[in-house]
Amino acid sequence: MQAIRLARPRISLRRLATAASASAAHAPAAPASAASVIPLSNVEAQWEKMNKGEQLTVHRQLEDLQKKDWKTLSIDEKKAAYYVAFGPHGPRAPVSPPGEGIKVFFGTMGLIGVAGILFMVSRAMAPPPPKTITKEWEEASNERALEQKMNPITGIASEGYSGKGFVTQK
Repeated sequence: MQAIRLARPRISLRRLATAASASAAHAPAAPASAASVIPLSNVEAQWEKMNKGEQLTVHRQLEDLQKKDWKTLSIDEKKAAYYVAFGPHGPRAPVSPPGEGIKVFFGTMGLIGVAGILFMVSRAMAPPPPKTITKEWEEASNERALEQKMNPITGIASEGYSGKGFVTQK
C-alpha cells in the first residue's frame, strides 16, 4: 500500500479543488460511480491508453481495495495493485525498445572493425623502422658497452652477467 502511495502523483489539494470546480462549471454532472469505477482486469494492457485522470482514479480505487483484507481480493485486483506499484511505466519504463541491444552490439563491432582497418592502413603507410632497431645494431651496442666497461657493478660489464644486454629483437 505504501508503494502505491509513493507512486501516486503529487497534486496539491488546491489544484484538485480548482480543477474540480472548473470542470463542474463547464460540464454537466456525470454519475460519480461510473466515473470512479474502472475495470481492474488486464490493467497492464490498458494503462498506457489511460489518461492521467483515469490513472489517478485507478490508484485511488486500488488504495481503497488494499485497505480491505488481502485474502478477499481477486487475482485481477492483486495483479493490478502490483502492476500499478511496480510495473514498467513512468520512471520504470524501459529506456530502449526491444531489439536495441543487438543494434548496439553490431554498431560496436562495426566501429571496432573500422578502427582495425584504420590501424592496418596507418601501419602500411608508415615509414620503415629506424636502423638502430635491428638485431645487428643491438649486438654491436653490446660489444661497444663491453669495450667501454659500461655499468661495471650490475650491468653488462659486471662479472657473471648473463643477460641479453641491449638486444631486444628475436
